[in-house]
Amino acid sequence: MPKKENHHRPDLIGEHRFGDAGQLVSFIVFTLIWVGDSFVFRKTTFLNEIVPVYVRLPFAILALSVSVYLVRKSMSIIFGEKRETPEIVKKDIYGKMRHPMYVSEILMYFGLLCLNISLAAAAVFVLIIIFLYAICRYEENLLIDHFGDDYLKYMKEVPMWIPRITKKQ
Repeated sequence: MPKKENHHRPDLIGEHRFGDAGQLVSFIVFTLIWVGDSFVFRKTTFLNEIVPVYVRLPFAILALSVSVYLVRKSMSIIFGEKRETPEIVKKDIYGKMRHPMYVSEILMYFGLLCLNISLAAAAVFVLIIIFLYAICRYEENLLIDHFGDDYLKYMKEVPMWIPRITKKQ
C-alpha cells in the first residue's frame, strides 16, 4: 500500500493512506455502538450491574486524563515543532513510547468503556486496537526504510505503547 505523502510538512515521513479515514470510521462505529448499547438498547451492558460505578469511575477518569495529556503532548511535539528535515523524535514522551498518539486513542476508548461497559463496544475496541497496531507497524516500516539502523535502535530502546518502569540495560 503506498504511503500518504505529507506535502505541507516535508519533515514528516508519511503515514498509511487509510490511517486517518480508518480512525474516523473506527470512532464513528465505536461511538454509535457504545451510545446505542449503553443508553438505548442495553443488550450487552449487564456488567454495569456487577461492577459498580464507584469502581469504574476512577479508571475512566484516569484513562481519559492520561489520554488527553498524551494527545496534547504528542501533537505539540510532532505538529507544533517544524524541523528542517525528517528526524527521529526521541524527546519527552517519545523517549518513553513510540506511539503516544495511538496510545491516547486506545485510552480514550478504554475510558469510555469504563464509564459504561458495553460488550458490543468492547468487541469494536478490540478491532480498533488491532487496526492501530497494524497502522503502527506500517508507519514503522516507513521509518525503518528512511532511517535504517537508527530507527531499529530506537525501536529496541523505546517500547511501542507501554512505557517501561525500569530503564532497559
